[in-house]
This record gives sequence, C-alpha cells and structure tokens, in this order.
Amino acid sequence: MVLSNFSPSSTIIVTDASIKNNITTSIAYIHQANFPLTKTVHHAVFITSSKAKLFAMRCSINQACNKANISKTVVITNSIHSAERIFNSSAHPLQLHSAAILSELRLFFNKSQDNSIEFWECPSHLKWRFHKDVNKDTKSFKPTSISPCKILWDFYKKSNSNIIIK
Repeated sequence: MVLSNFSPSSTIIVTDASIKNNITTSIAYIHQANFPLTKTVHHAVFITSSKAKLFAMRCSINQACNKANISKTVVITNSIHSAERIFNSSAHPLQLHSAAILSELRLFFNKSQDNSIEFWECPSHLKWRFHKDVNKDTKSFKPTSISPCKILWDFYKKSNSNIIIK
C-alpha cells in the first residue's frame, strides 16, 4: 500500500504498543496523503498493551477528526481486536476509551454524511514499512526500572511517619 494513493482529505493512522519492565509505550503516526503530520508517544505503568493500543487510537482519531477538510480516516493496527472494542456496547474494561472515541466519531460524522472511517489490520509479521517504523519505535524505548524509586519513596514515607510519631 502506498500512502500517496490516498486523497489529500484522508488521514492514515498507524498505531502500535509494547511493554518493557511494566512500562507500556504506545505510539501513533498520523499521515495525510504522503506527508507525516503527527507522531504521538505515550508511556504508562502497569497497563495492558490492549489498553495502550486503544488509547493510542483514541488520541490519534481525536487529532485526525479535528483536522480541517478531512473526510476519511484509515486506522491501521496489528490489534484489530482492540479496535473492535470501540464498537462493543457491552461492559468491558476499556469502555471509557471506547465512549470517548465514539463521541469524537459522532462529531466527525455529523460534520458531513460523506465522512468515513476504516480499520485495517496489519500484522507485524507482514513488515509493512509504516507499521514496521511504529513497531520499531515502541520497542526502542529504554525504560528505567521503577523499583529503586519506589523503594526510596517507601523509605522516605516511613522515615517521615516515624518522625511525626516521635
């Protein structure tokens, strides 16, 4: 697939997430026609990759839908099951993100009846250039261990508590 085949009124969103040392990195690239517009990077501690991928979709859909003169958005992800949760009306742990995305999409579709959004699955093993770049970025993040900070913080709180008690 070549991005130049898309019209200037289209945005392409490519997302991915990975986890290292309990720190999840989610990245989304937004392209318009053949030009990169935005790259968003988010880090979170102790969340699932599905939640991180849905959050990346939420942020990027929000940005793409608010661009002027955009009538079509294509979201490309290696986690189509996360994207399917957007339209799942039953209760699930990611419902907050789903509701926020649906609210943004409602505004996008109300602008024009010709507006559209598509979700495409691109498994990592296909090594498509744009998804490969996002995948590489998510895996290149070098997190520092949070344990020393937590131990230091716990010691500091205990030390302060002991001083107050005395």
